[in-house]
Amino acid sequence: MKTIEIIGYRRANLGKQASKQLRNDAQVPGVLYGGKEQVHFYTPMAILKDLVYTPQAYFVTLNLEGAIYNCILQDIQFHPVNEVILHIDLLQIFEDKQIKMDIPIVLVGDAPGVVKGGNLVHKKKKLSVVAYPKDMPDTIPVDISGLDVGQMTRVSHIKAENYTILAVPGTPVAVVETTRALRAGAAEAEGKGKKK
Repeated sequence: MKTIEIIGYRRANLGKQASKQLRNDAQVPGVLYGGKEQVHFYTPMAILKDLVYTPQAYFVTLNLEGAIYNCILQDIQFHPVNEVILHIDLLQIFEDKQIKMDIPIVLVGDAPGVVKGGNLVHKKKKLSVVAYPKDMPDTIPVDISGLDVGQMTRVSHIKAENYTILAVPGTPVAVVETTRALRAGAAEAEGKGKKK
């Protein structure tokens, strides 16, 4: 999996006033969990944009004044009005412990139903996955090359290697729906067949 480096600084002052001052200075307060102790830090908001505003999933290398931590984005809080990042939580990862991440789905192939005029609908954009860090996929490929109009692919059709998908097997991932034009064409063809 791809990794993004975040450079941060340990926080000396904790509390609401200190956090507010950091945000006023375009810094984002955060907490690193999962290790022996919680580590409070802050990082420039600009550094987080590639991690937060993307559909991709990444591992994070957190560099706090020379101390390196391997982690993942656990939680993020946004301002309710202007969507500014208020706070981030990172979870430290270890090679011998499984982790849970939301991994993006990538549709692979061309659905014959789309060629016939159907509309491909992506029902799920991401799925929660549990795996050891070395086995965590960048994306979950889903083959749609067999989908005709009215057919769908489900979570149970995904071949997961070395990871577990945390979703109900019957959950739809992608479906080729009938469009109005396709329905109108079918109704028109049926009407012509009855007149003969």
